[in-house]
Amino acid sequence: MYKNIDKQTKLNLKDLVDYAQGQVVSKTLVQNDYVSMTIFSFDKGEEISTHAAGGDAMVTVLEGKGRFTVGGEIFHLEAGETLIMPKDIPHAVYGEERFKMQLVVSY
Repeated sequence: MYKNIDKQTKLNLKDLVDYAQGQVVSKTLVQNDYVSMTIFSFDKGEEISTHAAGGDAMVTVLEGKGRFTVGGEIFHLEAGETLIMPKDIPHAVYGEERFKMQLVVSY
C-alpha cells in the first residue's frame, strides 16, 4: 500500500521532499481507489492552478505558509494547520513563501 517511504522507521514527513527552485515537487506515498497521500514542496511563487478533486482533500502544512483558495474563499495556513477542501469544489494552492504540505484525498 505505501510506496516511496521506509517502513518501520521514524520519519519526519517534511523531510521526504526537497525544495527545487521554480518548482512544485511531489512524492506520492499512497495511491489506490480509496485514498491518496502525497507530500509536496512549493517554491515561493509556485502554484497548483484551480482544479477540483474527485474526493475530499485534506491538506496539512508541514513547514512554512501556503495560500489555499477553495470555492473562491482564501485561507492562509502555516505549519501544523489543516484544511479540508470538499469534493468537486474548485481549489488552488499558492506558495506565497516556500512551504511543504501533506495532501490526503479520500474517495
